[in-house]
Amino acid sequence: MTGSHTPPLTPRLLLSAYMQGYFPMGDPETGEVGWYSPDPRGHLPLDAFHMPASLRRTVRRGVFEVRCDTAFEEMMRQCARPRPTQPDTWINEEIIAAYVQLHRRGWAHSVEAWRDGRLVGGLYGVSIHAAFFGESMFSRPDLGGTDASKVCLVALVEHLRARGYTLLDTQFVNDHLAQFGCVAISREEYLRRLDEALRRASVSWGTWT
Repeated sequence: MTGSHTPPLTPRLLLSAYMQGYFPMGDPETGEVGWYSPDPRGHLPLDAFHMPASLRRTVRRGVFEVRCDTAFEEMMRQCARPRPTQPDTWINEEIIAAYVQLHRRGWAHSVEAWRDGRLVGGLYGVSIHAAFFGESMFSRPDLGGTDASKVCLVALVEHLRARGYTLLDTQFVNDHLAQFGCVAISREEYLRRLDEALRRASVSWGTWT
């Protein structure tokens, strides 16, 4: 993994970085933004996505109203909230401002779970041709949002499959993502798959269904 000080984030800089296999993270202590390209890299194969039985039941019950792109900035700020296992966040104000700009230009998207009129979970990321780069996700069990982010991941995978995407980048692999079939691949293999996805210029996010 490599990181370094960077100039101010702009949509152009973000898109260029993603297309080269890098993504930004803010340092919780200094506030500086560094660029990272992990080796190995987390990757969730769309054709091998695994849905646990308990989650399948939750999806069928229709507990949440799943929306797309109706509260992008709020989604980011919820993802940046302190958590018991992660009191500090890499999502700082500079990153929020840059991704909101990227969202307004149609490159960044949020998949949101709503319950009783409140945002209780979801995820956001960046879409470039046939590649989707997952950034962060959250759930608010205290607001009735248990498994909300997981339901949104299911909806995201269904959407990406329907639109012809070939790459779902998760950056890293953890126990939470491993249950869905997330695996680690080498940076070399990741860049090969990224190049293939970027060549599919006809693929786009399109209309959320």
